[in-house]
Amino acid sequence: MELLLTGGTGFFGKALLRHWQALHGAGQDAPSITLLSRSPQDFLARNPEFAHQPWLRLHRGDILDPASLPPAGGFTHVLHAAADSTRGPQLNPMQRYAQIVDGTRHLLDYAAQHRIGRFLLTSSGGVYGPQPPGMDAIPETYNGIPDPLRPEHAYGIAKRCAEHLCALYQQQYGVETVVARCFAFIGQDLPLNVHFAIGNFIRDALTAPTITVSGDGTPVRSYMDQRDLAYWLEALLRNGQAGHAYNVGSEAAITIRELAELVRDLLAPGKPVHIAAAAGADSARQRYVPCTAKARNALGLHLHHTLAQAIEHTVKPH
Repeated sequence: MELLLTGGTGFFGKALLRHWQALHGAGQDAPSITLLSRSPQDFLARNPEFAHQPWLRLHRGDILDPASLPPAGGFTHVLHAAADSTRGPQLNPMQRYAQIVDGTRHLLDYAAQHRIGRFLLTSSGGVYGPQPPGMDAIPETYNGIPDPLRPEHAYGIAKRCAEHLCALYQQQYGVETVVARCFAFIGQDLPLNVHFAIGNFIRDALTAPTITVSGDGTPVRSYMDQRDLAYWLEALLRNGQAGHAYNVGSEAAITIRELAELVRDLLAPGKPVHIAAAAGADSARQRYVPCTAKARNALGLHLHHTLAQAIEHTVKPH
């Protein structure tokens, strides 16, 4: 497999690179990768373990600049994972929408032009909009969407549009497109000082006198280990059915309060957990949990790591 990888310098990308690095080290089948990066030298300076790897080539480019994509082509697969999920809140809604939709279209144009046979888009569970009351886990067949008339929903709407572009390019140009609808994750590359609740809880457990839950603690989430994420994405890239979407995440639901208490019990036993808001304060997105039966039944995928194991692995020295 000759793979063009976008988003390879972020949380998803580094999980994939470590996964493939381990496979190459074990002499197993793994792709040769060209990683698109706006700043290859900065990435290698921060992640020297990926320097001088014979299976990895870094190419300076930007998904929003089609002329910067590798001119020679020669790829058999594209895995498009580029989107600023960490930096997203710093972008305005128009910038977020353009980055996702225009970037996806540029990569699909590139795949069509160079006759690249397989294309995996990392989308989001955010495409479903609010999880309906009484729905324990969202299946791929649920066609809800965020309210398109609210600018703050630019991310979820843009991901829906990117998915539709995949369907159009498959019909028009024969590019086999697969969509990974990704939910919530944890791993060694998770930032601890941005808008991810589980990262904030780990930070507080390690450095603060109290673990603070900013809301009322009642929303329900689930978390997949970063290592399982990489394993699932490669399986979808290779074997996902063209024209289909697959949820990627964990079905092990947990309230935000229970999550804070689990982090406390694992990392800082006895440390108090402070619930900052009164009951009923968290009225939006009460539940965000995927149904993963499709990936499990069609592709034989499963989780190798529990949430507790993932939390402990996140904080151990690497």
